[in-house]
Amino acid sequence: MLTSQIMIHDFQPGDFLIFQLESGFALLRVLDVDTAEEVWHLAAYKDFFLDPDTAEAALDDPTSLAVEKSHVALTNHAFESTQVAKLRNVQLADSELEGYKVWKASEGKEVHDRSIRLLLGLR
Repeated sequence: MLTSQIMIHDFQPGDFLIFQLESGFALLRVLDVDTAEEVWHLAAYKDFFLDPDTAEAALDDPTSLAVEKSHVALTNHAFESTQVAKLRNVQLADSELEGYKVWKASEGKEVHDRSIRLLLGLR
């Protein structure tokens, strides 16, 4: 059941998450978690960092981050396929939810069962 898995993760909307690539680290942002449908709604950023400390420092001004995908919906399976860690939570601005709102209003609400790395073309 997803509810218990979310409690294990304890990720909330507004959380900045970091994940490791072969050549550095990248950031995601939790936009929403739909426990009924078992779907994670994320934003992904273009910025790459050499280490977690540099990524953490970049969050002092999150508006400086370049958005790669303003919204991507992932199944719980896809979300869990990439190990992430929470850096910090920053309240979401309405403008940061635009991609998510467009997805919610669409008829063909695409939910991916592929990892965020594959969706972004990363290794």
